[in-house]
Amino acid sequence: MTEKEKVKRGLLYNPNYDEELIRERTQAQELCYEYNQLPPSKLGERTKILEKLFKKLGKKTLIEQPFFCDYGYNIEVGQNFYANHNLVILDGTTVKIGDNVFIGPNCGIYTAGHPINEKQRNEGLEYAKKIIIGNSVWIGGNVTILPGVTIGDNVVIGAGSVVTKDIPSNSIAYGNPCKVKKENPVN
Repeated sequence: MTEKEKVKRGLLYNPNYDEELIRERTQAQELCYEYNQLPPSKLGERTKILEKLFKKLGKKTLIEQPFFCDYGYNIEVGQNFYANHNLVILDGTTVKIGDNVFIGPNCGIYTAGHPINEKQRNEGLEYAKKIIIGNSVWIGGNVTILPGVTIGDNVVIGAGSVVTKDIPSNSIAYGNPCKVKKENPVN
């Protein structure tokens, strides 16, 4: 079984010596480099790079530079998406972002994690768990979203939060670890 097949099955895998995964990460890094080197005014060229990079790119998408991801082909972005500077998406597996999602600066969306077991970790093994972000979500600056998290619709995540568990729809949540603090009324 290849390392990529292990990822798809939710197994531990080693991305550091697999030629296919290295080639795919390098390709994504090249596209991110190209994206980040463009003048900010070249919005059309930036969009074309994101179209090459992502599995799905909705209309009215703007990601401020710099932006970094591992593979790109695991990322799906809905309509009317905005991400401020320094977004990092470690997309070892699916990252699905809904419509009308806004992300503050210096945020990380990480599907990748490492075993607690010292021997496995030292062998370079990791795992990847999908992340789903619903519609009409606002994520404040300096937020970290960890592997396996689902964020529902109409959610606000406060700045500086570390999201370790699912956040239900219609919530305002913040903290480290991020917890629901109150209901977010539906308009």
